Amino acid sequence: QLGLVESGGGLVQSGGSLRLSCAASTSTLRMYPIGWFRQAPGKGREGVASINSGGESTEYTGSVKGRFTISRDNTKVYLQMNSLKPEDTATYFCAAGLRNFVLRNPLDSYEYEDWGQGTQVTVSS
Repeated sequence: QLGLVESGGGLVQSGGSLRLSCAASTSTLRMYPIGWFRQAPGKGREGVASINSGGESTEYTGSVKGRFTISRDNTKVYLQMNSLKPEDTATYFCAAGLRNFVLRNPLDSYEYEDWGQGTQVTVSS
């Protein structure tokens, strides 16, 4: 397990921006594909964005395309969120795919085995 920890959540007005970070307690985060997921109250967990281990391949769910950007360096994975909307309000989780370096469905939660505790994002209207 990588000991994933998310940070950067908070309260922001509609149209604002936040940058989430996902860090690990080990130095091996760079080896794994990482996904960002979110879960709003009363709803299921939704895949938001993913990035492969090399950082050159990314995917986004349709509702965030053009507004969110996932990136990574050697120690962290980031989710830059711009033009935030009230419907983006959720707890955001990062997750690492430990079994496979290439994921068939990078926005599906079953591809990921190691999860952080989440960070709350609240967007006010």
